[in-house]
Amino acid sequence: MKKSNEFSEQEIISAIRSKEAVNSALRYLYDSYYRYLERYVLQNSGNEDDAADTIQEAFLVFIRLIEENKFRQESSIKSYLYSITKNLWITELRKRKSMAMRNELYENDQNKEIADISHAIIKNESHKIIMGLFAEIGQKCKNILYRFYYEELSMKEIMVLEGFSNEQVLRNKKHKCLKGLIEKIQSDPSKYTTIKNALQHVG
Repeated sequence: MKKSNEFSEQEIISAIRSKEAVNSALRYLYDSYYRYLERYVLQNSGNEDDAADTIQEAFLVFIRLIEENKFRQESSIKSYLYSITKNLWITELRKRKSMAMRNELYENDQNKEIADISHAIIKNESHKIIMGLFAEIGQKCKNILYRFYYEELSMKEIMVLEGFSNEQVLRNKKHKCLKGLIEKIQSDPSKYTTIKNALQHVG
């Protein structure tokens, strides 16, 4: 078994594509770059919970891009994860109607790599790529994630519909739901097949 600290970037990509040692490869990326990615969110109007949610989503998008052979290796995995995280956070800021911040963050996001990432994020949210996995983390989690990503409801609206006492309690629950989702994928390589099959049915 290869240790997580022995992976080269090519080995990480190969592990995700082949599903061999994928858990160790993803754990290495998470351990290596979490604080780096977290710092971006914290420095741009986010808190630790926001960062945790965004980074977990970024790893799901990264897996999808590798599966679709859209990672061209023109930049490092570290830079690529940063770009994904940045775009996801921009999307979240837009949902919060933070227009001034969004415009500032969008200024330099016009290259082809960013376009690929943005497209992947849109497909990930709009075409229900991981809806099949939502059901595995419980009905409440499924409801929260569906309302947030596909119905694009605000946290306040979801709070009322799902009967939470305040937005912070809801944010904590959403964070736990996303954490549970990524842990299921990391713990069972067959989940990658589930994601791949779902992608094949996206219109």
